[in-house]
Amino acid sequence: MIVGLGNPGREYADTRHNIGFRVVEACVAARGAAWEHRREFHADVARLRGAPDDLYALKPRTYMNESGEAVGAFCRFQRIEPAQVVVIYDELNLPFGRTKLSVTGSAGGHNGVASLLQHVGDGFRRFRIGIGPRHPPEIDLKDYVLGKFSSEQNQIYLQNQPEFLAGLDLLLTQGVAQAMNRLNRRPSSDDGSSNPTNV
Repeated sequence: MIVGLGNPGREYADTRHNIGFRVVEACVAARGAAWEHRREFHADVARLRGAPDDLYALKPRTYMNESGEAVGAFCRFQRIEPAQVVVIYDELNLPFGRTKLSVTGSAGGHNGVASLLQHVGDGFRRFRIGIGPRHPPEIDLKDYVLGKFSSEQNQIYLQNQPEFLAGLDLLLTQGVAQAMNRLNRRPSSDDGSSNPTNV
């Protein structure tokens, strides 16, 4: 299962905190699938058919800090283990557009991940997409993550979206080790000051 994290509602569309929604929506569209609202799970669900296996895509319709309730309920119903779940979400500590894949660890201050750890358990694949650095530096954290993409950030996202989808396909077809080797590699030319297009 592929899960995108975000907040429901028009007011949160295109915010940095909803980059997980944006990527999973692009993944579903690329596979020609359709979303279905599943009220019993408080989630929108799509069935993706094709290689390597059929899988589900899910967007919780709870707010971010309750994401795990929707994901956990669906996993229990479908008997999906944490290791079979890929979660896409925003990461403030990564430069904008950079990806990093990990499997275990703390929530790192991300309320959606904390909820998943509580309701799903550890071991899910974490497909993190950078939304940092915070700018201006003195902006409140909540205001930054719930702010809209700048025009420059939106352009970086659009340029990188095909690579995000390719990274997901790599994870699904080749497994965690190969995907981590590819997605977590820093470009040798990146000194931290340029806009990353890492994958």
